[in-house]
Amino acid sequence: MYRKEVNDQSPLRILEQSIRGGLGKGNLGVLMAPAGVGKSACLVQIGLDDLMREKAVLHIAVGQTVEHVSAWYDALFDDLANLTDLADRGGVRESIARRRIIRTFAEGAFDPQALEDALALSAKHLGLEPSAILVDGFKWGGPGCIAALEAIKATARRVGAELWMTAQTPRGYDLAQPRSITPPCDGCAQHIDVGLFLEPHGSHVKVRLVKDFDQASPPDVHLSLQTDTLRLAKDCQPAAPVKLPARSFTLLATASAGAEAEFGACAERWGLHEVNFTFQGRDEIARKRGLVELSADELKLGEVSSAYLKAHMHRTYPDTPTMKRVLQAIWHQVSTAGEVFSVGTILPNSTTQGGTGWAVELACHWGKPVHMFDQEKKRWFAWNGAWAEEAPPTIARERFAGTGTRSLSDEGKAAIEALFERSFGKR
Repeated sequence: MYRKEVNDQSPLRILEQSIRGGLGKGNLGVLMAPAGVGKSACLVQIGLDDLMREKAVLHIAVGQTVEHVSAWYDALFDDLANLTDLADRGGVRESIARRRIIRTFAEGAFDPQALEDALALSAKHLGLEPSAILVDGFKWGGPGCIAALEAIKATARRVGAELWMTAQTPRGYDLAQPRSITPPCDGCAQHIDVGLFLEPHGSHVKVRLVKDFDQASPPDVHLSLQTDTLRLAKDCQPAAPVKLPARSFTLLATASAGAEAEFGACAERWGLHEVNFTFQGRDEIARKRGLVELSADELKLGEVSSAYLKAHMHRTYPDTPTMKRVLQAIWHQVSTAGEVFSVGTILPNSTTQGGTGWAVELACHWGKPVHMFDQEKKRWFAWNGAWAEEAPPTIARERFAGTGTRSLSDEGKAAIEALFERSFGKR
């Protein structure tokens, strides 16, 4: 199949029919979704669609590496090429690489001037003027946000490029089926021309059009995508998993002993990134790699009452400042994870043992995929309103939480190692 025929099958063709033929030069489209739903993959699909049409793309990624973004483009291109039996795959891949510009910035380092500098460098050294500018990780809200957004839009308008950005919505909006621009970018709604909300539905993601320029009631776009590739979901058939390299994945943990320490050791051995949330004054830290010390204000985001804990966990926790902060750190561990893996014991009331049981409870409450290795039954279980035995799982989401009991058995340790081997190959 040739490139034009592949483009004709892109989900972007359906979307363009719903938004008057496309976003348009100088206009801003925003992809909104909770963490782990697929905003980055969707942004890459937009870029890949333009690149397949022989247009240049500038991809700005905040808080990521060039290798990470490149891995997404390579993986989704391979998936597309395999699906469509693309002719001259090598030539198309080379053509895409020549017209794709990836610029990465540390958190807080991207601003309108950084965009101008990136465009100037691209024009000077590569002779490229992008038809699409993609920004993943823009800091919405706060002082100067609207002014920065206006300046970025003005730049896109000047160079004649469409502008697409991502925004991470708070948990709960995926259940509310929003009909308008959601936080954190609702304060900038007047500057957003097209708003798309990615709504998770099991193995699929529904694209909800929440703003279509000045149209009061945007139509349903009837667009359903596969969760891992963000390509069209046809006949509800599961997509083949996208094979990203291990370095594209990040383990989220809280530097606790036992299961979490083993998850961290495996992450290091297989070459994954590792983030361990902790706090000032903590005595026991089992992992030093990727430590992130949460401030008092950050910890407060994960605050929960003892009454709520007792009602949902059917037990009490020590009423100490340290335990309170541990539970708050667990909130950060789970909130941005795409899925959760835990090792321990499933209790008769369907909760799990220990303080890390809070991670499982949060993940279940937020509707994230949860996999539990029960050390007593020596089998894996998945949560879908109740625990059900499952085949040994693999790690599918780029950001995943690894948690569990401090009393890790030999079977539990072997289960964690086997999980990494199934997911990333032998070491």
